[in-house]
Amino acid sequence: MPNSPSDDARPPGAARRVKVQRRGPLLVEGPVEVELEDGTTVFSDRFQVALCTCRRSRRFPWCDTSHRARTAGPGDGAAGD
Repeated sequence: MPNSPSDDARPPGAARRVKVQRRGPLLVEGPVEVELEDGTTVFSDRFQVALCTCRRSRRFPWCDTSHRARTAGPGDGAAGD
């Protein structure tokens, strides 16, 4: 798969990078395995994944940019944030 890193590319024990965005998803270097609240796990072998933090994604826990559909409100530009 073209977007899957080889296991040899990351040194053993190397830290994963997680990027936090104020009004967006968590960007995590992959591949990743995510454990959900109900104990099930989901896996992605992509080189980077976007994890939804607003819970509006139809593909939760993966972000599908549904958070962008919110209407602007008073204050910091997004209603309820």
